[in-house]
Amino acid sequence: MVCIACLLPLFLIPVVNALPLLFDLIVGKIYRLFGWEYRKPARVPAACPYKPASKNVDGLNAATESLVEPHKNSATQSDKKEE
Repeated sequence: MVCIACLLPLFLIPVVNALPLLFDLIVGKIYRLFGWEYRKPARVPAACPYKPASKNVDGLNAATESLVEPHKNSATQSDKKEE
């Protein structure tokens, strides 16, 4: 036996997913009562939250060295600029 409270989230998921559509429908009807035009806001497309790993290992090492020893890299960079 499964309690009804445990099954409740399964039924709430479709309702929560439908909330933006219901909001647009209701607000559109309210705007129509006042004679205004309601335009749905542009939705941002879904994007992957994970960024791909960087393939530039040398750049990563240089960035790490600059964080560890900032004076060392700044001195070598200024020497390179003078040449």
